[in-house]
Amino acid sequence: MRYARTLWELLERRVDATPDGLMFVDEDMRTLTFAEFWSEAERAAAGLASSGLGPGDVVSWQLPTWIETMVLVAALRRVDVVQNPLLTTLRERELDQICSQVGTDLLVAPSSFRGFDHEALARDIAQRVGGMRVLLVDRALPQGDPTTLAEVEDPLEPDDQGVHWLYPTSGTTAEPKIVRHADATLLAAARGMTQRLGLIAHDRNSLVFPAGHVGGVVWLMSSLLSGCANIVIESFDADETPEVLGREGVTLAGAGTVFHQAYVARQRQVLHPIFPDVRAFPGGGAPKPPSLVEEVRAVFDVPVLSGYGLTEAPILTMASLSDPDDALAQTEGAPVPGVEVRLVGSDARIVDPGGEGEIRVRAPQLMRGYLDRSLDAEAIDDDGFFRTGDLGRLDERGELVVTGRLKDMIVRKGENVSAKELEDLLHEHDKIDQAAVIGLPDPDTGERVCAVVQLRDGCDGVTLDEVVIHLRDRGLMSQKLPERVEVVTELPRNPSGKVLKHVLRDEFKG
Repeated sequence: MRYARTLWELLERRVDATPDGLMFVDEDMRTLTFAEFWSEAERAAAGLASSGLGPGDVVSWQLPTWIETMVLVAALRRVDVVQNPLLTTLRERELDQICSQVGTDLLVAPSSFRGFDHEALARDIAQRVGGMRVLLVDRALPQGDPTTLAEVEDPLEPDDQGVHWLYPTSGTTAEPKIVRHADATLLAAARGMTQRLGLIAHDRNSLVFPAGHVGGVVWLMSSLLSGCANIVIESFDADETPEVLGREGVTLAGAGTVFHQAYVARQRQVLHPIFPDVRAFPGGGAPKPPSLVEEVRAVFDVPVLSGYGLTEAPILTMASLSDPDDALAQTEGAPVPGVEVRLVGSDARIVDPGGEGEIRVRAPQLMRGYLDRSLDAEAIDDDGFFRTGDLGRLDERGELVVTGRLKDMIVRKGENVSAKELEDLLHEHDKIDQAAVIGLPDPDTGERVCAVVQLRDGCDGVTLDEVVIHLRDRGLMSQKLPERVEVVTELPRNPSGKVLKHVLRDEFKG
């Protein structure tokens, strides 16, 4: 099932094809088939419409990864509103800023989640954002009579569709921007992932990351495209989550580096296979050390299939089962169908084959621009290619190697130092579990290289000398060696797993 113009059209086609197929199961063993999901979404849509919600309204929702959250997504799409999915970790400053920018008409939130009073926050924001209402959802959505709903209009073709999704960027290095997507752009991403992972109805995917991330809707659409089911995890727990995934027969154990590291650690603690049915470990959202691919292969005898994308353009590349292990370790896979990748040097020229440059992309999954349209001119070049801000190259197989970020380059005595290169090497140290390399201001050199590391269990410390010796042994030039090492209990990350380097710079710049 490859063709549908909107999420709702895709849902109806899936219900016609496999109404009794499993769509969702959660930690408490609650389930929904595709037909049950459609029915729940219809009733919730009718309840929302009866409250006065309708086409063009903006609904910001800040909910955990629940089955009900996915039902809400479909219900909101049924009543033709603009959705603004948000992470549950956002607090007053970010929530106020985003709701004000997008013009939120309705804010949907839980009463509380993980000890935080979301109700108080939502009502406080509503007092400051004029005309905004609050709907509290604690695993129960509004209900109404579906026969009162307006007929579904014939969907527009992809190029004619309006914007129905507003996503804030992750804000790991700067203030979030608001990204505008249509159903068509997110469906393009879902088609690419479905094709590259070879998704089938038998698959059971682990939905362990925040539903408010753009990947949440992409996986919802991928499930509808393929007929596969999702195992829904409210809050990831390194001990309990693997047991739930194993119980439910996970075949695709996502969803990125920090999750895969947790699975490896858990498997090494027990004698029985924790994921007897697993066939791959899909990933994305954060860089992976090449050594992780080797570890997963050694422990589970299946591949890590990582991909590359951004909130502005999800699932641009993705690995496949046919890729050799060296490509799986070093690359993020080949561009999915329809994606054009261009590498541009600092002189604004396209680089020679095999050369490194800024990754620019033109693709059907590319956003419809930012909410602040003044940002578009800088983000998209004259040929319609999006400037990702990431550096990379294409190998001889045409697969993308991400080498760093333009803004993640440390300039030391006029020499560029790639943070990612150092991080990959540091992950090979037998004492280091995770690493982030940052540049700190220095009056003499411009910036100095600081390695912030999280140690493996049982290690009580690591010295600068040990780190330098390790890097020298791997042939690293002296100009790139760290001048400082900081040990932390845990690296700060956003819910997608990306390290918040601006937090580390603020902590250690003194």
